[in-house]
Amino acid sequence: MARLGRVLCSVVVALAAGGVLTQAARAEVRLPKVFSSHMVMQQDKPLIVWGWAQPNEKVTVEISGGSQQVQANERGEWKAALPAMKAGGPYTLTVSGSSKVQFEDVMIGEVWLCSGQSNMEMGVGVSKDAQKEIAAADYPNIRLLKVVKSWKPMPVDDIEGTWKVCSPKTVGDTGWGGFSACAYYFGRELHKQLGVAVGLIDSSWGGTCIQTWTPPEGFAAVPALKQEYELVQLGDPRAPAHQQRLEQVLQETEKWLTAARKALTERNLVPAMPTYPAELQPPHDVQNPTALYNGQIHPLKPFGLRGAIWYQGESNSGEGMLYVEHTKALIGGWRQVWGEGDFPFYYVQIAPFDYHRDPEITAEFWEAQAAAQAVPNSGMVVITDIGDLKDIHPTNKQEVGRRLALWALAKTYGQDKLVYSGPVFKAMTIDGDKLRLSFENVGGGLASRDSQPLNWFEVIDADEGGFVKAEAKIDGAALVLSAPGVNHPVAMRFAWSSLAEPNFMNAEGLPAGAFRAGTVPKRDWLALKVPEAKDYQLVYDLDLGKLGADIKYDADNRSKITQPFDRIAYFLEVQGADRNVQYVYVSMDAFTDALDKIGVPTVKSGAKIQQNVANMNVYSNVKGIVAGTGLAGGNLEFWPHNYGPANSANVPNASSQVYDFGDAPGDPAEGHGSMQVHNHDAKQTLFALNNWKAGSHADLGIGNQPAGNPDWTFAGNAGSYQVKRLRVLVHCK
Repeated sequence: MARLGRVLCSVVVALAAGGVLTQAARAEVRLPKVFSSHMVMQQDKPLIVWGWAQPNEKVTVEISGGSQQVQANERGEWKAALPAMKAGGPYTLTVSGSSKVQFEDVMIGEVWLCSGQSNMEMGVGVSKDAQKEIAAADYPNIRLLKVVKSWKPMPVDDIEGTWKVCSPKTVGDTGWGGFSACAYYFGRELHKQLGVAVGLIDSSWGGTCIQTWTPPEGFAAVPALKQEYELVQLGDPRAPAHQQRLEQVLQETEKWLTAARKALTERNLVPAMPTYPAELQPPHDVQNPTALYNGQIHPLKPFGLRGAIWYQGESNSGEGMLYVEHTKALIGGWRQVWGEGDFPFYYVQIAPFDYHRDPEITAEFWEAQAAAQAVPNSGMVVITDIGDLKDIHPTNKQEVGRRLALWALAKTYGQDKLVYSGPVFKAMTIDGDKLRLSFENVGGGLASRDSQPLNWFEVIDADEGGFVKAEAKIDGAALVLSAPGVNHPVAMRFAWSSLAEPNFMNAEGLPAGAFRAGTVPKRDWLALKVPEAKDYQLVYDLDLGKLGADIKYDADNRSKITQPFDRIAYFLEVQGADRNVQYVYVSMDAFTDALDKIGVPTVKSGAKIQQNVANMNVYSNVKGIVAGTGLAGGNLEFWPHNYGPANSANVPNASSQVYDFGDAPGDPAEGHGSMQVHNHDAKQTLFALNNWKAGSHADLGIGNQPAGNPDWTFAGNAGSYQVKRLRVLVHCK
């Protein structure tokens, strides 16, 4: 009973948190805190004013000679819509009923909602030239509203915060270094260019994902987010899905109560009590979908806006193209709940930063952010030239705000001759051994930011190799790409790395964002680089990213090998953070007729092999590897055991002081483990896979390790490779 009581109590608390139980108790005329003295209300749109009073009370709203009388409903809620006004002020807004509320120094002008995570939250006081900018922030017709951080399990009707006149004191007051620098510099540019009052509502929270800012209506409108929407509905006590599931839980609980009372009476064991389903919980953390919408966005609607600016993405930067769908949900959801149509939405592409991960993950995210511009009346600012690879919070927010303002001035305020974007890729054509790229938004022409050759362009050949650095030459409104040795280029990419700070821009100084074009050919390096591979049959294929205590092959064809075999081959390919593929292929006369013993030498496989092998054929693109056919001097070290460096087998050229191609296995059998193929004549490890039980901390390498043990023992480096694959093959007689 106590547990059921807690369940029901949590539902009541959630309802109360949403304000559902408190409306009828309000008596005096009251408005949400988005209304206050010194505010800016949106020009050229009906002035929507709302609040609470006694149930059925008549309320009069007045400003600048215009007025409207409305009647509160039975819950005490009322809303008025006064005629649109042109920019001007100051005015007094008066709301009268059983009591009177007056707001002084009200301006009519341009109002923008400014939201996102830490790079939007980051204040003027911790940004570039902080003290100088704060001292100069004397703009009485810029008004600032900082929404106090507050996530909620259900939509609430009010915020904490109040409008302030922009001054050196207020712009640096409260929050993380004061008011949002990104928002302030955006608003300052609009104010200077338009000559009207500008109101900025900063509703941001560092480290947050896009889903927490998104209303249920946004998830509902995006088919790709159907599963996320269903989860949002299950956590919403107002939704039929939640009510149906809760009814089922209550029925199950009632059955349990009956059974528990019977067990108590009969002195039997009580059956396990049903648990309250986690999916029925409302948002219970700041990162949960809708949590910040509930607390920091919903209370603002339908306060009149011109549009919104957004700087967020670091917390979603690993999700690739899914971010397009999340952006659609955010923008569409906000527009739907405001009911003002497709208001402008301008956003910032995240800056280059060393995330210490595959750098292409960020490039793919940039691609998704750019693709989100397919949402009508949206636009994206590129800042690859003003980032900081060592700081995820680059300080030059002046330029970020200015570039956002360029979009607004050009697209929202009709300054159609303004260049507001850097070069945007349009099309690619192949011209022999060159690629020709055309662009939109070239402005006064294509240019290099530092007058150096354009960088961060890469091309790939149709027949061989990976992406290589390309020379990019400006030809009018186009670029021509070429690279030595690439005779048949078929695809290109630009700035395809989280570390990219490219110099390609237009004459107005606005940079181009990352993009790629063409079709990247699929490479099977084994088929491309090893002629004899066509005569071999695959036995094992292992994604080394799945290493662990149990070896589970992606392909295990032992049952398909029905003929005797006379040769065994290994093909290892790895790809590091630079995306360049390294490979080694080595085949040899068969050293066993047991297929179980040619794969990873686990205890289960029974493999413990330390012997020479004959007639090695070696192919590799790794510098220093001795390649050739019919090579002598090969030897194997295959075992699951621990091992030491002592050269007890007297392998030629091996050391007894370091781990190399002449080590000695020992107890326990379930030890570090070694799967190594060597060329002791060349004093070199061809490839090594050790300590596979450690997963991403396994030892993995091709050739001799440059520093440390030549055979990679204790390297613990497998996680540094983005792609790692081992294939084992045999040649049947």
